[in-house]
Amino acid sequence: MLGADVTITGNIAASTELHIDGTVEGDIDCASLVQGEASQIAGEVKAESARLAGRVDGSIHARELVILRSATINGDVHYEALTVEQGASVQGRFAPREAGSASASSSQSSAQSESSGESTSSASGSTTADLGISPFSSDDSSDEQGTSASANYY
Repeated sequence: MLGADVTITGNIAASTELHIDGTVEGDIDCASLVQGEASQIAGEVKAESARLAGRVDGSIHARELVILRSATINGDVHYEALTVEQGASVQGRFAPREAGSASASSSQSSAQSESSGESTSSASGSTTADLGISPFSSDDSSDEQGTSASANYY
């Protein structure tokens, strides 16, 4: 457990659960990560399971990932199972990875999104389409190059 008044500069490796309420400037590699709302992480996150509620500036690799409504993610997200709560903000690509694989393989979807709903998907299980839920809306937002890259998840 890292308290709200703690700042770590450097990489962290933990074989058990790590709870962060403070600031980490470095990469995190752990079995399970729980991030508090006021917490900030500047670096890559690797975890079997992660529950993110604060700010992350860096890529995320997790087998089971939950992005809570208070979270702000700036980086690519690699996952096997993903839940995004309504109100979460993610700027980056979502890339499902194969079960047991540390990196995503083929199908990557580019998304710069302000999530407006909850989405659950799994590379080897049911997807939002299987549940009869449309993962995208017709949002005409454009990025700096003028191309549409926004997606809303329900």
